[in-house]
Amino acid sequence: MPEDPKQEDIDELMKVLAASALPPAPGRTEPPPTPAAVAPMSYEPLTPAPSAPRSDAGLEFLGDVDVRVRIELGSATLNVQDVLKLGSGSIVGLNSLVGDPVNIFVNDRLVARGEILVVRDNFAVRITEIVPVSRTGPSGG
Repeated sequence: MPEDPKQEDIDELMKVLAASALPPAPGRTEPPPTPAAVAPMSYEPLTPAPSAPRSDAGLEFLGDVDVRVRIELGSATLNVQDVLKLGSGSIVGLNSLVGDPVNIFVNDRLVARGEILVVRDNFAVRITEIVPVSRTGPSGG
């Protein structure tokens, strides 16, 4: 079993390694100087970058962003047998009445309520109420 190294051997090895880490200066015979204390860095305070004027005023730059809009007219409860009987032209009664408010969702988030109108043989929705933004998140709590 090999002998444990002696402290003198370790010290000598450390001196050799330290001397070989820095190339000796020409004509220098003494060991290289120890590094001086490092001065702390100083940085200039950050200032906000000047904002470039936008060519788009307001929210026009969002004009081409796609969102999914869903309007909930009402609901109905059907069993599977009745659903399987549905076909083109089938009528499903809803639990809401004419004049009842409808919910308007954008990307599955309730954003407004409104009422159904008929405009030139087309259905339309008139927004009657904007739902305030919840500060607690989508779960409401």
